[in-house]
Amino acid sequence: MHRERTSVGETRKRRAVVAALMLAMALAALDATVIATAVPQIVGDLGGFSVFSWLFSGYLLAVTVTIPVYGRLSDTFGRKPVLVAGMALFLLGSVLCSFAWNMAALIAFRVVQGLGGGAIQGTVQTLAADLYPLQQRPKIQAKLSTVWAASALAGPAIGGLIATYADWRFIFLVNVPIGVLALLLLIRHLHEPVRERGPRGRTDWAGALTVFACGGVILTGLVQGGVAWPWLSIPSLTLFGTGLLLAAAVVLIERRAPEPVIPGWVWRRRTIAAVNLSLGALGLLMVAPTVFLPTYAQSVLQLSPTAAGFVLSAMILSWPVSAALSQHVYTRIGFRNTAMIGITVAGLTLLAFPLLPYPGQAWQPALLMLLLGAALGLFQLPLIIGVQSTVGWAERGTTTASVLFYRQIGQTVGAALFGAVANGVLTARLGGAGDLDSVARSLTHPGPDADVLRRAVDAAVERVYLGGACAALLALLALLFLAPRRFPVLPQDAPPPRHDAPAPTPSAD
Repeated sequence: MHRERTSVGETRKRRAVVAALMLAMALAALDATVIATAVPQIVGDLGGFSVFSWLFSGYLLAVTVTIPVYGRLSDTFGRKPVLVAGMALFLLGSVLCSFAWNMAALIAFRVVQGLGGGAIQGTVQTLAADLYPLQQRPKIQAKLSTVWAASALAGPAIGGLIATYADWRFIFLVNVPIGVLALLLLIRHLHEPVRERGPRGRTDWAGALTVFACGGVILTGLVQGGVAWPWLSIPSLTLFGTGLLLAAAVVLIERRAPEPVIPGWVWRRRTIAAVNLSLGALGLLMVAPTVFLPTYAQSVLQLSPTAAGFVLSAMILSWPVSAALSQHVYTRIGFRNTAMIGITVAGLTLLAFPLLPYPGQAWQPALLMLLLGAALGLFQLPLIIGVQSTVGWAERGTTTASVLFYRQIGQTVGAALFGAVANGVLTARLGGAGDLDSVARSLTHPGPDADVLRRAVDAAVERVYLGGACAALLALLALLFLAPRRFPVLPQDAPPPRHDAPAPTPSAD
């Protein structure tokens, strides 16, 4: 009877921890998009229209370049202190954003938010793997994927409502009660096992700072190239040249460091290297539906922003369902084969997009997005669960962070690459300089040349989807030629327990 009560209590506390992880994930996803529709109010209050894009880019850069650093720190000091510190930093940035007095201050405080968001993204995924055995991980990972997707999609609507009926500063203050609740749940209910207390290696702060600087410089060049300045201009060449020098410095520092932030085994192990490349290609692929489909829906199909959001949300409906059911596939045919089926279907779906009629009906791209979500759920989740199951507790944070880092890099590269492709198509079609944003804005007030503009947007988005299909092919080739047929799953991936306090996995008790 006592054992049953203990089991029920542990289950309740574990659910409390899962609720905290879902709240934390929602905050990180929401803040990536929540200010999109509030920009006019923010610019009208603070000014700084010429640099407002850094409200998004600054947050993205800070999240991306800190993920591998936090992954290594979580393997060294434990998940809980890293996640608690990251959430506290995120909430501090949120409060500071609400008190910003000009655009420069708001951008700086968004970077502070991003520094905390990097800890949230990587550590939440790692803790989910720590808390549940292999057989139960698809359920928790599917829940986290659903929360992430729903929050990212709901962000613009929530931000617009707050900015319209209240004040844009409340967009950031809303984070505080939710974040505090998540923090309290984590502090009270999450207790990691006691690890073997031996000599701890020196933290590689030099490597961490160099990785941060290198990633920041290169990603700045990718985000701003072709937007703030031409690709072959002095600013672009300077940033990419500096990035290459810093990348060389990273290699030298990490090779000499006893406990490197990005250890060499991340790329020497075939499984991890293949998953990194595959999910980097997924980041490229995801740019097509998430960035360009809303513009297509509004410009070509002439849908309202809300209706355009519903077209994209079809992918969000099928993704978590497919991910949750993927365990029934990979337990039979393996992680690699399951992911290969998923990415093949995703590539064929992307190839089908240019075959849609012009202008077409909204249900047609929505149906393709429903199929794409199902395919990607079958692709991404088995790879994340599979690669997490090939390493022990002491390497899981670094491995998970590596996977998420390369997916973020893929998204950033994809936004720059496919943006250039789309703008190039528009320039060729319209016989002069033009970009997708300006053409889409001009279609809000249709003129006599509206059909020409819509056909140009249609052609540009079709090329982007073809590029996404090429990214799917790259992911398939990485799995086919690099990943082992069977992932070397460990029988028990747990932190080394103390002799007087054995505890195989983190628990919520």
